[in-house]
Amino acid sequence: MSGGPAGPVREPARQRSLAEIRWRQFRNAPRPVVRAVLSSLVIAGVLATGYLIYDIALARGVNVPGGDLRVLAMTVYVLIVLVVGSVLTWLLVPQPTGSGTTRRRSGWSAALGFFAAVPVAYLVMVVALQIIRPWFG
Repeated sequence: MSGGPAGPVREPARQRSLAEIRWRQFRNAPRPVVRAVLSSLVIAGVLATGYLIYDIALARGVNVPGGDLRVLAMTVYVLIVLVVGSVLTWLLVPQPTGSGTTRRRSGWSAALGFFAAVPVAYLVMVVALQIIRPWFG
């Protein structure tokens, strides 16, 4: 007999390390979260590239119309990433519908996009200014 009337005997589950748990969560991220982060990441990358070009031009002494507006440019960058990230996530992440075929949208999708856009905007600009910018002197 294989284990008696209670069924087969199973080995206890192996304890995973914290790194294994986080790697598995990273590989199996929910699609709405991936869409929210990617929409914010794309817009942040495009805008950070523009900011980086502007910053390098100012550092090299190029005469830019309006003068040094880096603080304004950074403010506009953050606002655009937050707004566009929220709107794109609202468009790309429909609310679950159950068995129906209609797609619904709610403010929760936009909130997901907003909260995904906040760290993405910061991290993309840190990479642009602290890692990529020094390469251009």
